[in-house]
Amino acid sequence: MTPSWTARVWAQTRAEVGMTLRQGEQLLVAIGIPLVLLVFFSEVHVLPVGAHPVEFLAPGILALAVMSTAMVSLGIGTGFERGYGVLKRLGSTPLGRPALLAAKTAGVVAVEAIQLAVLVPVSLGLGWRPSGAVAAGAGAWVLGTVGFAGIGMLMAGTLRPLANLALANGIYIVLLLLGGMVVPLGRLPGGLRTVARALPAAGLSDALTHGLGSGHVPAHDWLVLAVWAVAAPVAAALTFRWE
Repeated sequence: MTPSWTARVWAQTRAEVGMTLRQGEQLLVAIGIPLVLLVFFSEVHVLPVGAHPVEFLAPGILALAVMSTAMVSLGIGTGFERGYGVLKRLGSTPLGRPALLAAKTAGVVAVEAIQLAVLVPVSLGLGWRPSGAVAAGAGAWVLGTVGFAGIGMLMAGTLRPLANLALANGIYIVLLLLGGMVVPLGRLPGGLRTVARALPAAGLSDALTHGLGSGHVPAHDWLVLAVWAVAAPVAAALTFRWE
């Protein structure tokens, strides 16, 4: 008897989380890089963000952690699994591409939860005082995770491993610069700012900033995040090749 779709996703999710937890060095990097950026730029006032940089940096670094884990780490890791033939065996099972995508995304959520458990207390210790709606921030976080995971899996399932590695890192740099994570969107030139606001990085960082600040996320941010959270995973599921 073929297991249900939910059972297949749950079994693969447990496998993904288990593999991640066994790779301690990867988990350390996933937590360490955002943490170093948060502490450094909060204490060394080089960013044009006012007297209390952590108020701007904390939501941006949370968004950066999502992008790094859900798009870059997941995309590169899955790409090399595919290149080494690891996923070829999964392709012969009843798992299916949508279930693999769902399990990979759920596994990413587990890593992000650990990141949050470290980054949020450190941000509070540095003087961050979120006063908005946690539910709004959580909703943006989920949509951002799904969207970025879809982008990562889209690249991993269609490109050769080394090409995927290069493109994932290239996109990461572009989104880091245009995403409002370390440079405020208002500092970008008008045309570039318009392009940036259509990208998931800016949508997520802006949604977290407003959601955890004023409690009101602009409708444009919700729209951008929702579009990417639907379009990217659907494209990944339709185009993913097991080998």
